[in-house]
Amino acid sequence: MTIQWYPGHMAKAKRQMIEKIKQIDVVIELVDSRIPSSSRNPLVEEISSGKPRLMILNKIDMADRKATKLWKEKFESDGLKAHLINSQTGQGVSTLPDAVHELTAARRKRMEDKGFRPHADRALILGIPNVGKSTLINRLAGKKIAKIGDRPGVTKAQQWIKVGTTMELLDTPGILWPKFDDPRVGLCLAATGAIKEELLDFQEIAFFLLKTMLNYYRESLVKRYNLTELPVLTGTEEDQQLLIGLFDQIGKKRGCLMSGGFIDYDRVSEIILRDYRSQKLGPLTLEWP
Repeated sequence: MTIQWYPGHMAKAKRQMIEKIKQIDVVIELVDSRIPSSSRNPLVEEISSGKPRLMILNKIDMADRKATKLWKEKFESDGLKAHLINSQTGQGVSTLPDAVHELTAARRKRMEDKGFRPHADRALILGIPNVGKSTLINRLAGKKIAKIGDRPGVTKAQQWIKVGTTMELLDTPGILWPKFDDPRVGLCLAATGAIKEELLDFQEIAFFLLKTMLNYYRESLVKRYNLTELPVLTGTEEDQQLLIGLFDQIGKKRGCLMSGGFIDYDRVSEIILRDYRSQKLGPLTLEWP
């Protein structure tokens, strides 16, 4: 199954962002710490039009600390200012206005040299659906302004939001891009909740999660599902059967049986996906730099 999702409101949102970019001083790019590469929208380069950019890795509580540290180092080696935050608890959020202010120093100096009083920093916040933009904005503003939901597509329109007296944020709908060239990107986005569930094949996503965990987080699998043995993937066609065998083990442990004693793979798939999203499998990163 090829995973794609690019509804009309996303195309419209992209056009509106490009139209307003002249009013923007800094572009804040928000990514999911569990999938820092897959949650980077390739359209950001086009939309930002050379504006200074601040990279923010959100949901750090849900990601592997070692992986997050490596990702921060990688982004900064690429010349991007990178910050780690948890928008739900507010961890790391209070320093963001200062980070934006630092990136606008040249703009303020130009205005002052011309005898003008610099206006508040204007930042455009960009990110994929369900990455936590609205939660972050509400944290920065100190009150509930942006609508929040645990599903993609809650924010439908743009709005300006004041953050104290020093910054204004342009909230935007989460946008994806028309085509995922790498199928793995679609799986990462689907697993973390950036794509509407009605479009998903839960079995395919669960297979992807199990494969990732067998490679990086074997102990978490054993602990969560009380398993006695785990297969070792070989990188061959045999892996499919090994993963089905693991599905069978989990299904039996969780009582996901149909008449005749057959495993209900749909139920097993949903359990694995829900466990991953609710952190019952622990803090997991799906891609490493």
